[in-house]
Amino acid sequence: MDRRISWSDQKTELIIGNLLRFGVITAAVVVSLGAILFLVRHGGERVNYSVFRGEPDALRNVPGVVSLALAMHARGIIQFGLLLLIATPIARVLFSAFTFALERDWLYVAVTLIVFAVLVFSLAGGGS
Repeated sequence: MDRRISWSDQKTELIIGNLLRFGVITAAVVVSLGAILFLVRHGGERVNYSVFRGEPDALRNVPGVVSLALAMHARGIIQFGLLLLIATPIARVLFSAFTFALERDWLYVAVTLIVFAVLVFSLAGGGS
């Protein structure tokens, strides 16, 4: 008896569509909450455009963004929402690899994992 899980193309497309929709909506909600929090805390401040201030170091890496978001810093929450938005297509690629593996379509598993590796490599700085 064959105990492989059967995935139809329609079921896979439905799950991928829901995954992308959920990821984008979740990211939008998180960014919006961070923006509202930022405006509540800093909306009345005057901006000094004569001095350039870059991103703080904590907002330049994932652990720093997560720690600031958990500490309820508005910019950390906004940045975390953007990370969720970036993670959404990556999750789609991984899910695609999973479904191709269930179908035992190894060529597509390999191609999808190569796409995943390129995404991760580019997000990690592309070797620079």
